Amino acid sequence: MNILILHGPNLNMLGHREKKHYGSGGQDDLMDLLVETFPEVTFNLFQSNNEGELIDRIHAARDESIDGIIVNFGGLTHTSVSLRDALTLLPQDKIEVHLSNIHARESFRHTSLTGGVCRGMISGFGFSGYVMAVRALLENRETS
Repeated sequence: MNILILHGPNLNMLGHREKKHYGSGGQDDLMDLLVETFPEVTFNLFQSNNEGELIDRIHAARDESIDGIIVNFGGLTHTSVSLRDALTLLPQDKIEVHLSNIHARESFRHTSLTGGVCRGMISGFGFSGYVMAVRALLENRETS
């Protein structure tokens, strides 16, 4: 299985920002966890602080052999109709993950514009949320 992970603005700073919300690990730590937990899966991480680059990466995914997509668009989750529209172009299963519980934070974080076009959303479990998302993608592939 080939899974694309899309990270939005500021996620390149994991391990350096608000550890009570985001934990102490960085993106490399997350990828190490996923590769160790799921050695049979190929992971491709793409992170950008620019909305247009994320949209371009989503467009490119249409022509790739990607079986599932995990998205965490950071703050763009709550504001980007354009990312939502781009996600609708992809036939693959998509799962939105947030390290922190977006519903236990500021009210502007309670709404996800992108989550509505994903199969599901996992929020508030730190890196474990990504493990849950991969398991869900694997289980859905087995039942499809």
